[in-house]
Amino acid sequence: MEFLIITGMSGAGKTSALHVLEDIGYYCVDNLPLSMLSALYTLCSNSEDNMMKRVAVVVDVRGSKRLETMYSEFEKLKNSHNDVSILFLDAKIDCLVVRYKETRRRHPLAERLKDGSVGEAVEFEKALFIPIKKIADYKIDTTYMSNKQLRERVMSVFMEDTSQSLTLTFMSFGFKYGIPLEADIIIDVRCLPNPFYIPELKPLTGYDKEVRDYVLKNEDTKEFIKRTLNLLDFSVPLYLKEGKSELIVGIGCTGGKHRSVTIAMQLDEYFLKKGYKCVIQHRDVSK
Repeated sequence: MEFLIITGMSGAGKTSALHVLEDIGYYCVDNLPLSMLSALYTLCSNSEDNMMKRVAVVVDVRGSKRLETMYSEFEKLKNSHNDVSILFLDAKIDCLVVRYKETRRRHPLAERLKDGSVGEAVEFEKALFIPIKKIADYKIDTTYMSNKQLRERVMSVFMEDTSQSLTLTFMSFGFKYGIPLEADIIIDVRCLPNPFYIPELKPLTGYDKEVRDYVLKNEDTKEFIKRTLNLLDFSVPLYLKEGKSELIVGIGCTGGKHRSVTIAMQLDEYFLKKGYKCVIQHRDVSK
């Protein structure tokens, strides 16, 4: 059985992620009270119904009055059962505040705080989740993600059996839009030749052969890729040995359209050939 707990910041996209998992065959439960989590796990593990063999459940601040017990309950369930994993959805504080103001919804923790402001509630929730985020198996930061990108990310990671050893996610991005907070490794490719300054290449992206050829023909680029692959060849098995479920490698250039997309595609192709389960995401290519 797979038992996936979805948790994280209010407004970060937990319900949207749950809908994606339901579409790919998970039995899904939203807003489960924390007190019922262990009981649901036992019910699903003892069930002979095939629908209960892949389960995803959202548990967050809405379903617990004793918020301080959430971490201990999650940790106890994870330590007792090796088929339990945690997906943590996060976003930057200012982004979450804007999302709540746009929807005009009240934050679930607002009434528990003195002034009841959205900003204070988000900051309080962020602090509450620090220990839970540390034990999560999968982390997705949705600050710069569209709904489509979130759907693609969730499907890429969970479409197949999540008991597989390690998923490598190669995420291209632009430093001008911020570093992806969920990345485990950041590779800065701004030192490589920039197609942005070539008039005929500027409107194109790393999806286009002309851009890839321009970046990859350079001898410095070839050496950079060689050394980057040497680093990853050495470190990926170490992450695997430590039991990590997903390794997110962020590859950043200035705007996230040319060099980072090209290098991310090269790394993805290399590790696919080596038999790894790989996910590729170009966060800022359409901006």
